[in-house]
This record gives sequence, C-alpha cells and structure tokens, in this order.
Amino acid sequence: MKFLFRYILITGILLMEGTLAVAQTDTGFHRIPLSLNEYLDMVTNRNRGYAAQQYNINIAEAGIETAKIFPDPQLSLDGFDNQHRKLKLAYGANAGLGTTLELGGKRRARIGLARSNTTQSRAEVADFYRNLRADATLAWFNALQQYHLLQVQRQSCDIMKQLADGDSIRFSKGVITENDALQSRLEADHLQNDMYQNLADWKAALVQLNIHTGRSPADALIMPAGDFDALERHFNTAVLISDALEHRSDVVAAVAAKDAADKSLVLAKANRKIDIGVNVGGGYNAEATSEIAPTPQYYATTAGISIPLKFSNRYKGELHAAKYSIKQAAAVYDQLRVEVQAAVNQSWVNYHAARLQVQQFEKGLLQTARKVLDGKIYAYRRGESPLLEVLNAQRTNNDLQQEYYKSLYNYAAALVELERAAGIWDLK
Repeated sequence: MKFLFRYILITGILLMEGTLAVAQTDTGFHRIPLSLNEYLDMVTNRNRGYAAQQYNINIAEAGIETAKIFPDPQLSLDGFDNQHRKLKLAYGANAGLGTTLELGGKRRARIGLARSNTTQSRAEVADFYRNLRADATLAWFNALQQYHLLQVQRQSCDIMKQLADGDSIRFSKGVITENDALQSRLEADHLQNDMYQNLADWKAALVQLNIHTGRSPADALIMPAGDFDALERHFNTAVLISDALEHRSDVVAAVAAKDAADKSLVLAKANRKIDIGVNVGGGYNAEATSEIAPTPQYYATTAGISIPLKFSNRYKGELHAAKYSIKQAAAVYDQLRVEVQAAVNQSWVNYHAARLQVQQFEKGLLQTARKVLDGKIYAYRRGESPLLEVLNAQRTNNDLQQEYYKSLYNYAAALVELERAAGIWDLK
C-alpha cells in the first residue's frame, strides 16, 4: 500500500512536470505569416546585400561618364622684365592656352570599355539576385519543413503522453506491471526532449527568414503561409540547357566579360598611338627706351604643336596583358558552359528522384503506418499486445512521418536548384 501511494505521488509529479514542460515550449511568439511571393518581394526590396550589389551598377555607369572626359586645357601666364629700370630694355607679359589632342580613338575606346563593364555589372547583379532568390526560397521551405517536423513530434509526444497517463492508471489498478508503466512514461519524456530540439530548429529557421529580408531577429518572426504545393513540373532538359546557355545571368556576365576583354585590347592599342599637344599664345613687349637699342612696344602671337617621342612603345606589357585577358575570359566562358550543362542535368536527376520518393510515401505508406500504430495501441489497451510492439509501431510511424516531410523539402529544394541551374523561375 505504501509503495502504491508513493508511485501514484511520483506519477502525479511527473504528469505535472510534463504539463509544465509543454507550457514552456515557446510557440506563442509574434509571427507574420507570408506567402512565398510576399516573402520574396520583401527579400527583393529589403535585403541589404542585394541593395549593396545594386550600387555596382551605379558605379559602373559613373565610369561611362568618366570615360567621356576630354583632356583638360592648360592656361599659362608669365611676365618678364629686361632690367627696364636700369637698362631701359622694356618689360612684357605672355599668355598661352594649350591642350592635348588624343589620337587613335582613345576616348571612344574608353567609353566602349566602360559600357561593357556596365553590362557585365548588370549581369553580375542579376546573378547575385538569382542565387539570393533561390537561397531565400530554400530557407522558406526549410522553415515549412521544420514546422511540420515539430507538429509530427508534438503529435507523437501527445500519443505517448496519453498512453503513459493511461498506463499510470492501469498500473494503479494492477492491470499492467510497474516496468510497463515506467517504460511508457520514459518514452513520453524522451519524445518531449526531442520536441524541444524540433522547436529550436523551427525558430532558428524562422530567424533565417528574417535575416534574408533584412529584418532584425528581435522583430516579429516571418512564418511561411503555405505548404509544399504545386511542385510537379514537366521539363525538357535539352530546352532547359539551351535556354540556360543563352539567358542565365552568369553566362550573360561571362559574355560581357569577353566583350570587356576585347574592348581592353582596343584601348591598349589606342593608348600606343601618339597624342599631339597644341598651343596658342600672345605676348606684349613694352617700349625699350635704351639709347643703344631703342625698340617700340609691340604684340606677339605664337602657335605650335608638341609631339611626344614614344620610346615607351618599346614595352608591350599592357598589350600582352590585354591579349591574355581575352584568352582568360574565353576559357572562363567555355568552362562555365560545361558547368551549366552539368548542373542542369544533375539537378534534373535529383528532382526526378525526389519526386519518386514523395510519390512512394503518398501511395499509402503513411496511412498504413498510422493504421498499424492505432491497431497496436488498441490491442495493448486490451492486453493483447506487449508494450514493445506499441513502441516499435510508434517509432516507425514517427520516422515515416518525419521522412515524408523531409522528402517533401528535398522535392521542393530539388525544384529550386533545377530552376536556379536553368536560370528560370516560376515558383509561387
């Protein structure tokens, strides 16, 4: 009798702790439900990294204005005094204006290179967004996955808690052994501990959504409003590869890099052309009153050109560097084409495999596992089945439920990676 009273007391304490533990699972924090489209719009408008990348376009466009600059003219002013006070040989002043005439199409070559750099910058920013959008979408689906995993664990925890509560009563009535009652309670507590980790994983996934949108993790957390819907696609891999090789943003950037390398060579050749300096000027000489060499006052005009001696053209480092840059850009482009084709093919294989895995679960596997679990629980409560069979059925059902949602996430992630690789986007 004393033992029975002690067990009932301990069981009551455990039940109270379990209730408090469930109450302490922090699921009441403020959340903002967003659909995938709403979330991606927020990522586009508020992601700090993307905003920083967009300044590269402005910087490149400013480079075009810089390339249009003409050489600045030079104004020269000077005066002279031929000891006029002592020798009476006059004084005067000269003024001149000179500039450099760029020959060989230097300015045009600079502008062409700056425009190619701007095109490349635009493509690189577009490629940054391509990856940002895919990464943000993966984070959205991961948060959805973590939510479902938490619900599966919570459901399993509730089932085992109900079973453990019932076993406490059955043990008090002498229907089952103490070991069976303790075992079911232990299993319920173990699932409770696992649920704490699932909760932490879910909240961490929600925090990641805030980071992508530039929101502070201290703000209300974004929560996916949707599910793993409309993931099935029917793609033609040959068409995907063809479109990716023509339109994918990093391929466009590589083409622009090749063009920029060509323009760099044009500029390097233009820089080897001789520039001519031109100048015009005028001078004033005051009257010289010297008795030996008297001279009336007069005005003088000058004009001239200056031609540099391009001994530096003996060194062709800039020219060689530009030629090697062309070869380098071509090699990068060729390698990228190979990588794009491989990425599309590999992503398609992963997507197809993920779809088959989800279909396998949806053919009745989950329903069968739950039916077996319900049958084992019913038989156990009637004393027709041992507790071990219930626990095994519970673990199997729990594992299959979790694997199903992991497969759904892999299915969604495979679609995201396939569209990232192909340079297309139709997820909504």
